[in-house]
Amino acid sequence: MADPALLPLDRATSIAERMNALVPTRRHRLIVGTVGLALFFDLFEIFMSGVLGTVLTSRFDLTRTQTSGVLASVFVGMFIGVLVTGRLADRFGRRRVMLGAIGVYTVFSAVGAVSPDVSMVIGARLLAGLGIGPVLPLADSYLSDMLPARYRGRYTAWAYTIGFLGVPAVGLLARWVVPLSPLGLDGWRWLFLIGSAGGLVVLALRNNLLESPRWLASVGRTAEAEATLRELGDTSGPVTADPANPVDPDGVRAMTTAEALRALLRSSVYRRRMGMMTVFHLMQAFGGYGFGTMAPLVLSAKGYSIVHSLLFSAVTFLGYPLGSLLSLPLIERVERKYLIVAAALSMAASGLLFGSADSEVGIVLAGLCYTAVSNVFSNSYHVYQAEIFPTALRVTAVSWTYSLSRITTAAMPFLLVPVLDDFGSGVLFALVAVTLGIIALDIGLLGPATTGRALEDVNESFQHVPQPAE
Repeated sequence: MADPALLPLDRATSIAERMNALVPTRRHRLIVGTVGLALFFDLFEIFMSGVLGTVLTSRFDLTRTQTSGVLASVFVGMFIGVLVTGRLADRFGRRRVMLGAIGVYTVFSAVGAVSPDVSMVIGARLLAGLGIGPVLPLADSYLSDMLPARYRGRYTAWAYTIGFLGVPAVGLLARWVVPLSPLGLDGWRWLFLIGSAGGLVVLALRNNLLESPRWLASVGRTAEAEATLRELGDTSGPVTADPANPVDPDGVRAMTTAEALRALLRSSVYRRRMGMMTVFHLMQAFGGYGFGTMAPLVLSAKGYSIVHSLLFSAVTFLGYPLGSLLSLPLIERVERKYLIVAAALSMAASGLLFGSADSEVGIVLAGLCYTAVSNVFSNSYHVYQAEIFPTALRVTAVSWTYSLSRITTAAMPFLLVPVLDDFGSGVLFALVAVTLGIIALDIGLLGPATTGRALEDVNESFQHVPQPAE
């Protein structure tokens, strides 16, 4: 007898086929724009860590361990948040859980703004991380669900292009407000307030977001899936159910966590993909977030003042949205796995140049090159990781593997700050280059091809578990 977890759902498949046949409408673009805004403020919050590490070290005369705690706290929270919300999103819906995550970091960013000492800052960042962490993997899975196959890469890259404007924004705002105290409030506190206000703006735009028809169909809510399809521009109408293979919405339930894990590990395809993405995410934190978190400290170690470090960081951070724009003409033309490999190797080379640069021009050019290429890398893998797992378990699989990058990012300051202090930036970026080389081998050798393919062609079909008969 066939395993029920691997049986196809005809209705879910027909909805997926109709979604892939759509040409993006105004509603698709509203969804992409709103998700892009959510990513903007999420990335603003993430990259604020590097700024806080530099500023609070001076403001509170922190020890090396305390500085590492400030940097790591948000990533510990992100690890926990990502780990928990993956299963929630596959059981209760992508939209609902993503909005809940945004609400969490909105509240605790405001708490960070009124923190009287560094201990409360660390606590507020830890709790804000519970909401900050899930937004990226939820956005990846949500957009993968919502977009037609031939537009999936480009439209997701547009969302991340909007999102990565938040990285230079935090650098430029820090350069402006940190030396000042607008309205008598320390400049670094304004960064917290701006992040919190951004979360409120996204929540106010929540009606732009629809629940995923793929997910609705996968849990038996086919009427809602059909209604959402109509809002997305589908005019073909519902497909008549096969009387020989009916789908009973009341007879379908979401998998439990144990059932989800068994279903993923039972398949040799998904065991290999889970292993591949586990290695990827253990390594990518050093190359991706390592630069954004460590760059201000590296510049400070090179002898530049806090103000100059923040200015150089802001300029090099412009490479993030520029790299996102660079990915737009590439992401649907070049197979994504090879784009990830090429970008990882280019990051390794430009990181070595940044670490060894000793002139202002060299620092800025190498930093711009690194951040630009890193966003080709980032956009490609954010699309890719959501394409290689099935709808019923997409957020679960993406979140479980992605959460590892949060815990390695939390450990990263405790590993890399001592390396920077004891051996200098050249050795620091040599270690980062090694992790990026491992990524290139991992994805290049093990990754499936996905560009332009329907999600249902890339993945085995998973059905949610039938309800037991009473």
